[in-house]
Amino acid sequence: MYLENDTSTLEFGASLAHLSHPPLVIYLRGDLGTGKTTFARGFIRALGHSGRVKSPTFSLQESYVLEQATLFHFDLYRIQDPGELEFIGMRDAAGEADTICLIEWPERGTGEIPEADVELAFRYAGEGREVDSHGRSAKGRSVIKLL
Repeated sequence: MYLENDTSTLEFGASLAHLSHPPLVIYLRGDLGTGKTTFARGFIRALGHSGRVKSPTFSLQESYVLEQATLFHFDLYRIQDPGELEFIGMRDAAGEADTICLIEWPERGTGEIPEADVELAFRYAGEGREVDSHGRSAKGRSVIKLL
């Protein structure tokens, strides 16, 4: 899918949010600046959060208690060793029935993070971005099919 600008990236996030129900784990892959956090902002706002959506680059994790779920937004960019994830409670968060996890830079947590239901890969495409979406579980495949 081609995303022309930030607005289309926010709209894509909102579209996927409307199809998503907990429990769900979404991996967000891509280089710096390809739209992962912008997508997350659209996703989180579509689920009812009206406040600021901060990038968790420095905090590693931001959480949002929403009407239909608790959403955890993780950014693993600064993780040097997957063992560090024990300290941010990812395993506990992802194991709850009422949670949705958005995980940026999942490759930095290999072996220590939950398996993805949905995987999105963002990349530069001229002035815009391309995103490939893959269902990695039965639930994820049904979400992608509806998308």
